Amino acid sequence: MFKNIGIYVREKSGESIDSSSLDALILSLKKHTSDVFIDETSKFKNNSLVALKHDEFVSKVDLLIVFGGDGTLLRSARKYFEYNIPILGINMGTVGFLTDVKTKDFESIIKDVINGNCEIEERHLVRADFGKKTAYGLNEIVIHSGGYTQLMRYRLSVNDKVVYEQRSDGLIIATPTGSTAYALSAGGPIIHPSLDVWTILPMLPQSISARPFVISSNDRVTVNLINGPMNQAKICADGQEDENASYDEDIVISKMDHRLRLVHPLNNNFFEACREKLGWSLDISKK
Repeated sequence: MFKNIGIYVREKSGESIDSSSLDALILSLKKHTSDVFIDETSKFKNNSLVALKHDEFVSKVDLLIVFGGDGTLLRSARKYFEYNIPILGINMGTVGFLTDVKTKDFESIIKDVINGNCEIEERHLVRADFGKKTAYGLNEIVIHSGGYTQLMRYRLSVNDKVVYEQRSDGLIIATPTGSTAYALSAGGPIIHPSLDVWTILPMLPQSISARPFVISSNDRVTVNLINGPMNQAKICADGQEDENASYDEDIVISKMDHRLRLVHPLNNNFFEACREKLGWSLDISKK
């Protein structure tokens, strides 16, 4: 059972959220527990929530409810994953593979979740070490040239064995979680989240024979940057800000020890989510 509930609300510049709907969801939550908290670092305010200092918040809360879309959940994961707090995503965004609870179902689901009638799924994170820097993500690590429509040259190795050397706009190393995000748009396969693998796919490669492939996430991936159109290449994790990476430098990709714990209703169905969010069940014969 979960007793102390924390909430996280999307607050990125330029994003908006229906405050009246959110207030109604919080009111519904308060029917089932009076112990609802918010990190005082949050910009969101609601008089029914108890604001706690960050250190107290992460030590007290045993369930974090995220209101927003997948981007919001990713930001909450980056902020709180090291504290091992289970996260329940409430979809107030658009697609929402991670925030899989619809607002219309919140009232019927939240009581079961608080009482422990739910599933907790663990998702691995991926990290990139380069120079003296580290980038980490739940979805993917993207290495790119930094120049629009301009190719970079790199050598890819897995477990110290060279896979290929080629030129492309960049390279995506995606987790199963990320297989339904940017990697999907780049032509990668959808990977069931129960599998412990990565997808590696080049972005707009010069060679027409270059194809995505799947490896174990226990493998060690090394990308040696050779040259490109800019003074430095770029590394981006989960769509965050780019980090500079020097050419003639190795970027080492590995699995993180930390795992993100996602809470799902008992009736959660990954394939149903795919049908609904990707339109697989649409009848294309009808206009």
